[in-house]
Amino acid sequence: MIKILRAGRINSVQDMGRSGFRHLGICQSGALDRTALAIANLLVGNPSDAAAIEFTLGPCELAFTADGRIALGGADFAATLDDKPLPSWWSVRVCAGQILRLNAARHGMRAYLAIAGGIDAGLQLGSRATDLQAGFGGHGGCALTEGDSLPAGAPDDPAAALHGAASFGVRPPSWYEDDAETLAIRVIPGPEYELFTQAAQKTFWNSSWTLTPQSNRMGFRLSGPELKIKKGSDLLSHGVLPGVIQVPPAGQPIVLMADAQTTGGYPKIGVVISADLARLAQLRFNRTIQFVECDVVQARAALRQDASYLQQIETAMHWLRPAQ
Repeated sequence: MIKILRAGRINSVQDMGRSGFRHLGICQSGALDRTALAIANLLVGNPSDAAAIEFTLGPCELAFTADGRIALGGADFAATLDDKPLPSWWSVRVCAGQILRLNAARHGMRAYLAIAGGIDAGLQLGSRATDLQAGFGGHGGCALTEGDSLPAGAPDDPAAALHGAASFGVRPPSWYEDDAETLAIRVIPGPEYELFTQAAQKTFWNSSWTLTPQSNRMGFRLSGPELKIKKGSDLLSHGVLPGVIQVPPAGQPIVLMADAQTTGGYPKIGVVISADLARLAQLRFNRTIQFVECDVVQARAALRQDASYLQQIETAMHWLRPAQ
């Protein structure tokens, strides 16, 4: 259904990732921006967790070998379909032979291409997500390269996919359009927060942190003032998960992301709330963030707000389906 004509930087098949295998050393994987993936999937009539293609930065080019319906969610890649603009958050029908081009990202970092029926990669440990570190899942456990072909599954509602409204879109959550100089990221103080000096704690909250180009799907490395830990605070390795903010001896924080390891021995000063991991995933290199203290009640409220937004899209999609 989809043939890669030009591969960009670390594009891969991703869904919502794997759960229940961390005790075996299997990381979560999956989309870094789960909100964008969910919206793109809903726009083509898929379950929100269907497999799609995650694009990073661009440019890239692909062709469709059969008719279908697609949607882009996430970063603005100045995409075109047969040289006509295709905005993000928009669902359109495509025909065999059409060419989709994603150029350099103008805003944000990652985009998601969903196709009705989802990318039909085989299930491995309950997910189709690519684990780039372990080399399994997705398309042979690898990033996509020129010449790769990806089959699409059968749509849940073929009539809607092929004969529904020609095109329609949604307005994304407001933060996708936020051009603030510094991005606010909500954080719950971590298990080892009290192991840091009082000066380091104040520095953590009051400083701006820059995303470095050494960041990847395993972890986002930040640059800023040194965070010092109290003496005699050595730790054994312990369990970690996406969102955890570890501080190595150099004092520069690392935010663990979807492909992060399952254990680590660095002190955890905080945890980015789940609702803000998508925002962080769209941060471009050399842009800055500031951590804002949050509690569990606020973190759960943010998740409920995201779920409510997605439910509204799902309800709207029901009314767009053609009459049977």
